[in-house]
Amino acid sequence: MAYAIQDELARHGLERSYNRLGFCTDNAHMESFYHSLKGELIRGRTFSSDESLRKTLASYINQFYNQERLHSGIAYMSPVNYEQQAA
Repeated sequence: MAYAIQDELARHGLERSYNRLGFCTDNAHMESFYHSLKGELIRGRTFSSDESLRKTLASYINQFYNQERLHSGIAYMSPVNYEQQAA
């Protein structure tokens, strides 16, 4: 099965992401983001089209996730506020 997935990715010009050997947390930040995305936006919803999904994702990331959502890893501030304070 893994080879079939790799072949399909290659067919579309995509390369699989790999963790470094012995570093299982390499993708932890993305796993955390996907967990939030699914729980706060995706789960239980149906989108009428690809365009609707794209617009909803863009709004979630650009307006809510980066501007408003409080992140525990940065002292319960939004990324925008954290960057402003750090500058």
